[in-house]
Amino acid sequence: MSMTNHLYYGDNLHVLRNREAFPSESVDLVYLDPPFNSNADYNMLFKSPDGKQSHAQSDAFEDTWHWTQEAEDAFDEVLKCDNSDVSEMLVAMRSFLRENDMMAYLTMMTIRLIELKRILKETGSIYLHCDPTASHYLKIIMDAIFGKENFRNEITWKRTSAHSDGKRWGRNTDTILFYTKGKKWTWNQVYEEYSDEWIARFSYKDEDGRRWRDADLSAKGLTGGGYEYEYKGAKSLWRLPLESMKKLDEEGRLHFTNKGGIRLKRYLDEAKGYSVQALWEDISPINSQSIERMGYPTQKPVALLERIIQASSNEGDVVLDPFCGCGTTIHAAEKLRRKWIGIDITSLAIARIEDRIARAFPGITFEVHGTPKDMDGAAALALADKYQFQWWAVSLVNAVPFGGKKKGADGGIDGIIYFKPDGKTMERAIVSVKGGQNVGVDMIKNLITTVEHEKAKIGVLLSLVEPTKPMLTEAVKAGYYETEYGKYPKIQILTIGQLFEGKKPEVPLIDSSAFKKPAIESRATQGKLDL
Repeated sequence: MSMTNHLYYGDNLHVLRNREAFPSESVDLVYLDPPFNSNADYNMLFKSPDGKQSHAQSDAFEDTWHWTQEAEDAFDEVLKCDNSDVSEMLVAMRSFLRENDMMAYLTMMTIRLIELKRILKETGSIYLHCDPTASHYLKIIMDAIFGKENFRNEITWKRTSAHSDGKRWGRNTDTILFYTKGKKWTWNQVYEEYSDEWIARFSYKDEDGRRWRDADLSAKGLTGGGYEYEYKGAKSLWRLPLESMKKLDEEGRLHFTNKGGIRLKRYLDEAKGYSVQALWEDISPINSQSIERMGYPTQKPVALLERIIQASSNEGDVVLDPFCGCGTTIHAAEKLRRKWIGIDITSLAIARIEDRIARAFPGITFEVHGTPKDMDGAAALALADKYQFQWWAVSLVNAVPFGGKKKGADGGIDGIIYFKPDGKTMERAIVSVKGGQNVGVDMIKNLITTVEHEKAKIGVLLSLVEPTKPMLTEAVKAGYYETEYGKYPKIQILTIGQLFEGKKPEVPLIDSSAFKKPAIESRATQGKLDL
């Protein structure tokens, strides 16, 4: 595998089975947060600034998480794999769950987890992030694939401070299942900062102001014996031999008490912190004011992924996220100087990650696979999947995708560009995408009608092919949207070719609140780790 960083657009199962790109034992760490529609917005890609939901990503998974012929074929494929434990477990689950959405989800996840195990190094680790809807089933699957002896932790992350769920306990936690591939794995102990109360215990100070607390050196009451001798008038059963006692004295690390005892000085500046346990309450979720918020309701905080990546990989290791969504794993891996690979089934997500990483790490280089790079690629995507083409085209103009696959649901609206002409009032530009080879003036007339009906200010038509002269004439006849900052064509036509050349819609003061620009990051070194 090339050491270049990679983003892949496509079904991760198909991408992972490319053995030239993903040879066996080539990845050091896998983190995945696979979507499952356990509630209305669990697998939603993002919300728009006006609160309306986009169904782009959930639609992309629509067929994957239902019991279809594809799920049946995946089930048969698992039965033929060389792991009989997995086969038997999946058969038992199907006997209990029958052919429903949950069974489809577990089957499609199983076939992917088998592939992830193949590409994971013997010293590698995998973290599977899930909610309580499916975590218990997934753990059984993970036991069968990776071996119950390689289960390391069930991590509980407190993802919200409070959650109101009528007539039951508030659901405010996620589960992260931690497995290793083998008996030896990469591990760097991670620490969290001490509390103020604990720090206050360091009440003594040396002459140079260095804070310390004392600790017992006596071995009395301990099993396993000790060392009995007298040192500077203090005789006891000590925890350490005489030579070590002398060395500590030379270093000024002994505290001689008024009662003739000897205690050890423990310095605050040498304390690493508390070893992080399996209950994670110290990492806050993304809130509406967070600087890293990208507009995705299920976005995980960078700190969460930093902890996982720090603990289970080293600088230069390869980190993979096969459901990379808004790119938090990618962001954290780059920040911590790891190599990374991201895969997502929506071209929209890949486009957003490209933008996020390029903005956060100026000058970064990485390869993107599967999304159009030229007109031939755009035409091929439009022919293969018109919805993916629409979402990809919408991403080129920094618009929020609108609606899903249901016919008539969007009223001809494929995306919305939000902007504030006065810096305060939110206005909209309607985006309509046409990926066919035949275009006509009726498309412009319909767009004008939609803009008026939606009380939008601007309409933008994105076309795979060149517009006709009547289309251009009709667009000009629509006039201008005028503001104190200037006037803008009310109806604008841009071709995909023009977008490739860098042309953008003419919109005043574009507001980026739907997809906030990340702060420029500096790449960190491994910090606060017990190496």
